Amino acid sequence: MSNSFDSRASRRDFLRALSLGAGATLAGSTGLAQPLSWLANDLAAERKLGVALVGLGNYSTGQLAPALQQTRFCQLAGIVTGSPAKAAQWQKQYRLPAGNCYDYKTFDRIADNPAIDIVYVVLPNALHAEYVVRAAQAGKHVICEKPMATSVADARRMIAAMEKAGRKLSIGYRLHFEPHNQAMMRLGQAQTYGAIRHLAADNGFKFDSGSTPWRVDKKLSGGGPLMDMGIYCLQGCLYTKGQVPVAVTASFTPETGTGYFKEVEAGVNWQLRFADGSVADCRTTYADNMPGRLRADATGGWLELAPAFGYGGLAGRTSKNDGLLNLPNINQQAAQLDDFAQCVLLNKPTRVPGEMGLRDVQLLQAIYRAAETGQPVSTKDVVQLIDRR
Repeated sequence: MSNSFDSRASRRDFLRALSLGAGATLAGSTGLAQPLSWLANDLAAERKLGVALVGLGNYSTGQLAPALQQTRFCQLAGIVTGSPAKAAQWQKQYRLPAGNCYDYKTFDRIADNPAIDIVYVVLPNALHAEYVVRAAQAGKHVICEKPMATSVADARRMIAAMEKAGRKLSIGYRLHFEPHNQAMMRLGQAQTYGAIRHLAADNGFKFDSGSTPWRVDKKLSGGGPLMDMGIYCLQGCLYTKGQVPVAVTASFTPETGTGYFKEVEAGVNWQLRFADGSVADCRTTYADNMPGRLRADATGGWLELAPAFGYGGLAGRTSKNDGLLNLPNINQQAAQLDDFAQCVLLNKPTRVPGEMGLRDVQLLQAIYRAAETGQPVSTKDVVQLIDRR
């Protein structure tokens, strides 16, 4: 390593330059071939980036807050909730300063809090746009849970707000940081088993009285299982194939008679058609428990994850039994959070940007149109963005 980086003071100067937007040129000028992870380590040693969780539902409580206890580059620094009881509980459990605990009316004061660098929006889908825009106006970097928005217009508005603020926006696609799904991306796109001719994916659970009510409230959710569990199937097929489809067909599955699905669909079956003639058959439901599966059949074999999309216990196999999918299970949320923190620290792009979220909202809307009309829907105008591994 160059002697110019031997002292902590010179490192601080380098990091200051990175924060001013010169990261790409500086990284190139140093001649360092590897990512400058030592810089992120150096900054994190001084102060981890502070994350505020907006919405303290099951995902924040059961996954994100525990993950933030395991991260290297960021930490839980604040919360936003409409429940005084939850605020008191979290403040005590995680030793949060009272000044870092907000409700939805006082949220904008977060702009004056230097201890919070990143806002993670974990609200019902229809509220994503409002709080991403408000976080941008507060000058904070943002992670937004999937799906990014309930309309293409809102997704574009979110991207524009973040760009205007000069802050980074990442979508909560945790599986892009998970070893099994990363291997599917890599092996599928490299055509390790030949050209992929067919993909299959399914994911769902049985909605009941104990499930989160807003998921079947169309005003808040934007739709049913397609907007929730189905997006994993869509994403999995896209990043395994490495292409965006040219058209979709779809159909709704029948109402189950439970009375839960008065406003949203009980399930959807859909097919993605790619330019090379290959197809992906997907299904999602709130009427049946599915462990989640992602499979690719290629000209020289096949590869499959089952379970594919859960928080843990993922497993894979291939036609050649070559061990390429025998991988460890990790804390996916911790990996996702640390990756975004390094993007902020090193001023580098996130692999799951707002444009990817926009692409998926476009595709979800196309699937709904296909199911509603019973006709194929072209996707030629969809954002052409794929995670390359």
